[in-house]
Formats: sequence, structure tokens, C-alpha cells
Amino acid sequence: MDPNLEAVSKVTVPDILDRKLRGERITCLTAYDYPTARLVDEAGIDTILVGDSVAQTVLGYDSTVPVTVDEMLHHLKAVRRAVRRALVMVDLPFGAYHTEPGRAVEAAIRYLKEGGAEAVKLEGGRRRIEVIRKLVDAEIPVVGHIGLTPQSVHSMGGYHVQGKTVETAGDLLTDAEAVEEAGAFAIVLEGLPRELAGIITRRLRIPTIGIGAGPECDGQVLVFHDLVGLSFQNPAKFVRSYADLTGTLRQALAEYRRDVMEGAYPADRESYHWSPAVRAEFERVRT
Repeated sequence: MDPNLEAVSKVTVPDILDRKLRGERITCLTAYDYPTARLVDEAGIDTILVGDSVAQTVLGYDSTVPVTVDEMLHHLKAVRRAVRRALVMVDLPFGAYHTEPGRAVEAAIRYLKEGGAEAVKLEGGRRRIEVIRKLVDAEIPVVGHIGLTPQSVHSMGGYHVQGKTVETAGDLLTDAEAVEEAGAFAIVLEGLPRELAGIITRRLRIPTIGIGAGPECDGQVLVFHDLVGLSFQNPAKFVRSYADLTGTLRQALAEYRRDVMEGAYPADRESYHWSPAVRAEFERVRT
């Protein structure tokens, strides 16, 4: 860990709100397991999202829709064990809040009590207002999410940039203001023209966290596997890969296989040995 981070206190919801007031940027990354979360936390990232993107990045589903509350809880627990500083948020998966607000509260309580989450995130604008209010009334911090909402992939007909017309842009601005009014402390803006994201960011009192929404947002979030080149697919336009772990890991695996096949691994330095006394005693007994 960076020694300068040792003295930094735990990031909290009020801290994130204060960042907006101070004009300080907010950093966020996804994580789904202990080692990744530990690295992200030690890097000084402000918020860690246990995202439903785990469905595709780790579990091999073709969208975020199939992942369950229990699967999310499993990964949340692993992340929570690793984190000392960052604010830990978790996605409410598809189906956990789409029928009645009470189900959302029950799932969120499990995330806080059993998983150690400090906030939950859910997708949708005005149609989720009742759910957000119920969660906030239960003293559960909420992050909204509008624009390109991956759980709506079927109704949207794919992953497309939203708010490209005056009418749809106005709808999204109304959604953002409604989410803020309902009590969310932050909102994710995904797949929006940067101009629209900038307008929403200036209009709201709560922080905006962008993903594919341009630099005017108060903060940015990326999927960890996209950032390190471990996603097995062509990255979206907004993704900047900072490493190529797929290439690095493929090379390491190929070299391991080659060394085993050629008898080069393990070498003598990677093997354990008897002491001279044990060797001598064994040879005396066996001869």
C-alpha cells in the first residue's frame, strides 16, 4: 500500500458528497474478488463497485440479466474482506427490485448485514423512484444509474448510446433530477453524449459518476477487466486499457506448459531435499 494512504480515513457517503462541493474528482472501479479488491483499494480508488457486470466478466453469462442476489452476495463478501479504505457499493441485480419495493429492501439489507456493503446501486430513472425512497427510508444509501442501463438490454435492443435527441435528452435530465429528489446520494451516467452528461452534472447537487459519458462528470468508473485488458472482447469506445493482462497471462501459461513438458519445471532450486543425516540414515536402513 502507498504509505501516504495509511493515514487516510475510511471513505464514506458524506465524503463522496463533499467531493462534489469541493470540486474534487471521484474514482471508482469494479471488483469481484479478494485479490482484485485489495489491489484496487491499495491503489487509493475511492469507491469499489461489486457490479452485476460480474455476470459477464467472471461468471460467463452473455449479459447482466441472469446474475442472482445470492451470486452477488458471494462476490460482495470476498471484496469486503479485502477493503480497508474504499466505499463498497453493490448492484441490485435484475429482478431484485422490479416487482415491489419490499423485495429491494430485503435484498439490500442482506447486502449490508451479510456482505458488508455500504451502498447499493440500481438502474432506472423515474420508474424507480418508489424503490429509491423505500431504500433511503430504511437508511440504505442509494446510487442511481441512468442512460445505457445494461439490465434493460432486451428492451433497448442492445447496448446503444442514449440521449442523442432533444426529446430523449430531456427525459434523461428529468430522470436524473427525479433520482436526486428521491434521495440517491450519487448517480451513474452511462452511455451518454458528453454534452448531456455535463448538463446533468451541473444541474444536480449530487455527484455524477460517468462511464462512457465524457469528462464533465464528477467521477469516473470502469470495469476492472476492461481497464487491464482481461475482457475477451473488443472494448467499447470509452474504455482505456492500461494493461494487457490477457497477453501476459497467455504467455505465462504457455511457458509453464512448455517447462513441464520439457522437464524444466520444477528445477532443483524449486525442490525440497533431505538433510544429509536423513539421507544417510535412509540409505543405511534400505541397504
